[in-house]
Amino acid sequence: MMPSPTDLPLVLHPRVISGQGGGPEKTILNSPRFLEPLGYQAACLYLRDPHDDGFEIIRQRAGQTHAPLIEIDDFGLRDWKIVGRCKAAVEETLKRFSADDDFIWHGHDYKSNLIGLLLRKSFPKMQLVSTVHGWGQRTWKTPIYFAIDRWCLKRYQQVICVSQDLYQDCQKLGLPETRLSLIDNAIALGDYQVDYSQADAKQQLGLNEDAFLIAGVGRLSDEKGFDLLIQAIAELSQSGKNVALRIAGDGAFRDALQQQIDQLNLGNRIELLGFVADPRLLYQACDTFVLSSFREGLPNVLLEAMAMKRPVVSTRVAGIPKLVVDGDNGILIHSGDHKQIKDAVQIMLEDPETRQRIAASGYETVSSKFSFQVRMDKIAAIYKKLSTTPFDCP
Repeated sequence: MMPSPTDLPLVLHPRVISGQGGGPEKTILNSPRFLEPLGYQAACLYLRDPHDDGFEIIRQRAGQTHAPLIEIDDFGLRDWKIVGRCKAAVEETLKRFSADDDFIWHGHDYKSNLIGLLLRKSFPKMQLVSTVHGWGQRTWKTPIYFAIDRWCLKRYQQVICVSQDLYQDCQKLGLPETRLSLIDNAIALGDYQVDYSQADAKQQLGLNEDAFLIAGVGRLSDEKGFDLLIQAIAELSQSGKNVALRIAGDGAFRDALQQQIDQLNLGNRIELLGFVADPRLLYQACDTFVLSSFREGLPNVLLEAMAMKRPVVSTRVAGIPKLVVDGDNGILIHSGDHKQIKDAVQIMLEDPETRQRIAASGYETVSSKFSFQVRMDKIAAIYKKLSTTPFDCP
């Protein structure tokens, strides 16, 4: 979908992606509809492998959020022609939006940050902004990506971090506070209202209403700690508790996690759902949401669970203690310890009053402090500042 031409300044949100993407998509694809009332038109430029069938999910999400989506073929790390294709895509997008060449390039990863710097030779009036979402999955390529991103971020006019630890990392790079902002992730509360009950949701997942359901959502990779969550639920089940676990997500660790479930002989209680385009059904069905990660920024999944009035248990990592206050709107535990997960879930299972109080407090936290509208007001203020600040990055 492309908007009709306007006089509003244009923001381009480039992002490199494989498959269905991750948490940043919830921010990027929601941005255009919130930016327009604030005086900006926006489009999402996604660099993807044209043979990646998983990208169809992004097309569907873009349609649901009315986000203008521009697709650019990307053939990997050695595809140096990508810069030329991005240049052509930008030129075509400027024409479609009737936009001037002093648009904003708002990158969301190392590659889009690098391409933005390279494109500035062709678009010298272009303004450069980047959001640091965090570097979760570690591979042999990760140090290369880190090095590129460090080099790029030092040359961007404004850098936005979604958690305190990422802000501190950027400070260590030497970025001055005048070019650095901390803006938490947020969600559009209205997107998390459903018209069916928890009992109906459990039924749709094939569960009895009396089963105590724990939910996990995220990429199936080592930093998410899903193996510890599975072990915790296994021990609760073995002690006679009527518990069930459903994990939504896909990734490289799926086979290992399934093997763990099979070895524990808990296929009737624990299920890997694979990628779930709309996890609201799982949130609505669950009695407690658990985040067992070793590394995170400020994860959208916690915000989503709290927005759906579900009590949360989370590891005490990165920006999470800024969101979750232990014993108030959630239970915080140390990472890497399945017994702490087990104990926290058992508290939720055995104490309905605590569960209800934490769920209500969590919803109040999200609605009052993590509104997507408030977040986009802050983003728009950064964009406005660009027009009055000379481009003096090294």
